[in-house]
Amino acid sequence: MAASDAKATGKTMRIQQYRSTIGQKSTLKVVVKHLGFRRLNQTLERPDTPAIRGMVAKVPHLVRIVEE
Repeated sequence: MAASDAKATGKTMRIQQYRSTIGQKSTLKVVVKHLGFRRLNQTLERPDTPAIRGMVAKVPHLVRIVEE
């Protein structure tokens, strides 16, 4: 339901991967990959949902929120 709420309201947030996953735990690498990042300094626009916010909260040292 939360994903449809974000689509209905149109709220999105832009996130950027600014640090490499080299040397990180495999679980953190998976989180970054599931966010959709493929390369360093890539910026993506994702729906502003609790699930996405939770994923970003897991890797705050690798990913930053550019704008909401």
